Amino acid sequence: MAIPTGFGRAGSAARKIRLGLALLMFCLSAAPTVRADDTRFHIFTENYPPYNVSKTGKNFAHKREDIGGICPEMVEALMANTPYKYEMKMRDWSFAYRWVKEHKNHALFCTARTDEREDQFQWVGPLASIRWTLFAAPDSDIQLNSLEDAKGLKIAGYKGDVMTDYLLSKGYDVTTTVTDEQNPRRLVLGQVDLWVTDGLVGPMVAKENGDITGLRPVLVFRETPMYLAVSNKTDPAVVAKLQAGLDKARKDGTIDAIKKHYGIGN
Repeated sequence: MAIPTGFGRAGSAARKIRLGLALLMFCLSAAPTVRADDTRFHIFTENYPPYNVSKTGKNFAHKREDIGGICPEMVEALMANTPYKYEMKMRDWSFAYRWVKEHKNHALFCTARTDEREDQFQWVGPLASIRWTLFAAPDSDIQLNSLEDAKGLKIAGYKGDVMTDYLLSKGYDVTTTVTDEQNPRRLVLGQVDLWVTDGLVGPMVAKENGDITGLRPVLVFRETPMYLAVSNKTDPAVVAKLQAGLDKARKDGTIDAIKKHYGIGN
């Protein structure tokens, strides 16, 4: 029995459709898979209120939710505008500083950007700024008109701190501790004459470590912008995306809102 011509044409069309679908599926399976960026950042900071604050009551933290303050919120805002996952930890500054420099996709905040550090990192920022301040005890009669006036005085600082390192490099008499927590007590006990720290940080650290109040800021001798310092081993194209993420957060008002919340101005 002959097959009607119309049925034959329909069968041929169906076969063509099946062949076309099969070819399409083959092409899709052979095409390279487009995946989300799986770059993961390891971001470190230190306990340095109000810029970075430990919520654990200790000088270290293993999770983002245990870290508060101005700079963590800014870093979180910039990372939200990138395709990258990240983890945030709080560690001793000198350890974190060395560790980040040696590892790809690692970063450290808030890091003062100075001439001495310029080539050691790639920089994303600025985030905030620190005011290099010399504090005296409440009952001290020390008066300073310039940094030169501090020559011959004993100054408290801490290991790895940019202000401490600067004074040491200039020949000032600075005694260092591992963290800044002991320095307010050393100051009021008369073990040192001055304490070098940030203008906002000093009173907070003193209050939280010994309930010390009334420290006298006798000289502000420098102001330095602070950045997210990214390891030089990191792809510069990735760093550019981090900067773009911060720029977007600044443009949409997020960074200004964080500053306003903490009362640090522009």
